[in-house]
Amino acid sequence: MSKNKTIITAEPGKQELFITREFDAPRELVYQAHTEPEIFAQWLGPNDLSVEFEVFEPVSGGRWRFLNVGRDGEEYAFHGTFHEVSPTRIIQTFEFEGLPESGHVSLETLTLEDLGNGRTKLTTHAVYQSVADRDGMVEAGMESGVTEGYDKLDEMLATMQN
Repeated sequence: MSKNKTIITAEPGKQELFITREFDAPRELVYQAHTEPEIFAQWLGPNDLSVEFEVFEPVSGGRWRFLNVGRDGEEYAFHGTFHEVSPTRIIQTFEFEGLPESGHVSLETLTLEDLGNGRTKLTTHAVYQSVADRDGMVEAGMESGVTEGYDKLDEMLATMQN
């Protein structure tokens, strides 16, 4: 278990949420872990699901699509478009493909702040099309998946620095 905590703030009645996490690693490594698919796939998401990228183009204007695959073979697909990719900020859309209708897209801005002394603060601001969409994401267990993923990332970053 990591000493760093994931904080998710979702105020009632708002279409947005914030995810904040500090890492004991330089910003360049945290950025690399978000932009290199071989690394990203190892830590992204809940512990009981694996990640398979079908496409991953982490450049401004690029796109991405991945599958979360459960131990039972069940697949959950997600996709989006990168609007901006830089070592300090990644802006992208995010959509879960398993809903009865498409178009429930969120816009996510991830910022990476160099805290000095080899530490980085990650903040994600996600804006959903409706309060119901945001609440649905939270109720679907997003918090545990994000927390488990960032705990795995903490472990990976420690080994990447050794």
